[in-house]
Amino acid sequence: MSTELNPDGCPMQADEAVTLSRGAYRRLAANTPFRRLWISTFVSGIGDWLVIGFLLPLVTALSGGSSFAVAGIMIAKIIPALLFSSLIGVLVDRFDRKRTMIVCDIVRGVLSLGLIAIAGLSASPQLAFIYVIVLAMETASLFFWPSKNALIPLLVAEEDVTAANGISYTTQQGSMLVGLAGAGAILAGFEAIVRSLLATDVAVINGIMDFFAPALLGPRAGVFLNTITFALSAIAIAGIQIGARTERSETAFDLQLLGKDLRESFSFLARHAELRGFLITIGFAILGGGTIIPVGLVYVQQELTGLGPFLERSQLLRELVASPQTFMLVFLAFGMVVGALLVPRLSHRLSLQALFLGGVGGFGLAMGGFASVGTYGMAGVFAAAAGVCLAAVTVAGNSYVVQTVADEIRGRVFTALESVVRVSLLLSMIVMAPLGDFAAGIIKRLVESRGTTTLGVTVTGSQIALQLAALIVLGAAVYAFKTLNWRRTAPETTCD
Repeated sequence: MSTELNPDGCPMQADEAVTLSRGAYRRLAANTPFRRLWISTFVSGIGDWLVIGFLLPLVTALSGGSSFAVAGIMIAKIIPALLFSSLIGVLVDRFDRKRTMIVCDIVRGVLSLGLIAIAGLSASPQLAFIYVIVLAMETASLFFWPSKNALIPLLVAEEDVTAANGISYTTQQGSMLVGLAGAGAILAGFEAIVRSLLATDVAVINGIMDFFAPALLGPRAGVFLNTITFALSAIAIAGIQIGARTERSETAFDLQLLGKDLRESFSFLARHAELRGFLITIGFAILGGGTIIPVGLVYVQQELTGLGPFLERSQLLRELVASPQTFMLVFLAFGMVVGALLVPRLSHRLSLQALFLGGVGGFGLAMGGFASVGTYGMAGVFAAAAGVCLAAVTVAGNSYVVQTVADEIRGRVFTALESVVRVSLLLSMIVMAPLGDFAAGIIKRLVESRGTTTLGVTVTGSQIALQLAALIVLGAAVYAFKTLNWRRTAPETTCD
């Protein structure tokens, strides 16, 4: 990737790059189609995290506390990528992306209501239906997100694509923060509204509210809110006006064309060595990095103590520590938001490949640091650093795809990217998560009963698994260093 040039064809200076970055945010804020896409992403993202917060304790209760049953939710979310990714990538490029996103929102909203409809079933059938519904919703999401990513370049100017990807990614992580940290307040406010409506004397309203009351009160209200967010997202997308139109094939769609498109997408990846290197790097980075969720949650709950002398004064941090799982996810998401805001500014000074490489390497180092501390405060710092680096990987990677892949096959490449992430995450849970239990068993036999080695160093299975995972991520960074053209090439234009 060459250096950014100013209108005179000369390399852009640092102050010019910052000015351009700031101008990009102003232009995107005034861009009505992109603003509608932003609203749809934010609203539906909050709903997604509300329903996850509902499903995890529900499945735990229905299964009698089975960790495998809880892991089944994540497995159901990843299976569609294993089975349908190549086919869906072709279809995303064949269909109108705006209409595809609207249909996906409608389908996901209807499926979400199904989680309320099965409430009266016994435990085993209810669990089975939950897995089927989650799998179907994720299949629809596998259409939605590549369509959204491929749509962004048609809504914004070319020089604003990286900033737009940064805002889009920030929105996803911001909705995660709001959904996780504010779930209780959101549901409490919604329940207060429902109860006030139930208290009215209007017969029509009372009849409607009485009928829906079981779904509108209690934890299942999160599912109902999720359905509403999908409806609002579909409405926002329907109002998007796309100025740039790409030429679509006028030939009738058939299976022969489907096979041809599949061959074209695989042929493109085979020819494009650097893009292939991106995908392989992401795969191994997520294989190691995905460990931070299942194993990291155990590590936070069992191994960390205290915030530190200064952070103890914060009431908010003390409340987060009271819920260890939320603690780590909030810091990780906060780092992702910060990173997504920084990357567009840095992209005018560094190549996307360099940002991507730095993100992968920094993520590995942050994971290693996270697994080597004993306090919530320092773990939070490293979790936030990991989030910043993860944002750099995602935003730089998405922007690279936009810059190097033609619109005709961009949906397929984004679908391949989504699939690599999901499959690697699944492998991480299947391979790396049990590694923590295996290491814990070995340590239990080798370490003294007080839990320390003869050197006086405390070691645990989750710690070892996280540190090994960090080494895998660093190995992915070494591979990216050798594969990607991360050094900025000098521009051919000569300037004074």
